[in-house]
Amino acid sequence: MPDFDAKKVAEIHQHLHSHLPSESALRVKALETLLVDKGLVNPQTINAWVEAYSEEIGPKRGARVVAKAWSDPAFRQRLLDDAPAAIDELGYLGKATAHLKVVENTDAVHNLVVCTLCSCYPFSILGIAPAWYKAAAYRARAVRDPRGVLAEFGVDIAADVEVRVWDSTAELRYLVIPQRPAGTDDMSEAELAGLVTRNSMIGTDRELGRE
Repeated sequence: MPDFDAKKVAEIHQHLHSHLPSESALRVKALETLLVDKGLVNPQTINAWVEAYSEEIGPKRGARVVAKAWSDPAFRQRLLDDAPAAIDELGYLGKATAHLKVVENTDAVHNLVVCTLCSCYPFSILGIAPAWYKAAAYRARAVRDPRGVLAEFGVDIAADVEVRVWDSTAELRYLVIPQRPAGTDDMSEAELAGLVTRNSMIGTDRELGRE
């Protein structure tokens, strides 16, 4: 009879469970399976929407906007003056960006976006809002203690840098242009877009750079 190593079994059990999807993900998958089995949804349609939000409608669009603003001073100025019109030049204009205002980080200013009433968000260029953006704690504290909130994201703002908090509404939403990292003059727009994070376009990320 082989020896029973309880410690080894426990390690295997923990390893297997560490790779399982979260409970919410499992519930979504179960619901999807049920709907597909009943013929109510087409799995290819679901896959197409997931790909669209992760690859096209998601933050990659916003990253392209930022990269173009970094590379093209004229576009950057149009973006700051009339964001919806500039966004429309790239074919990204939608309901969530029709009333968009773009603000820009500088050495002296850091911008942070929040929606204190609900979770208004320019999803057509940033994808689905992260869970923390919709959380009551973030919505309340971002206005009351923005530096403290930023510190929790690992962003320490110097005392001489002004922090501006922008409160989104259904009629006005915001996009932050983060500062272009130093040493990126030789990079293409596509390469620059790869440096842009979703959080930097909300304002909970500041220092961007090469990997």
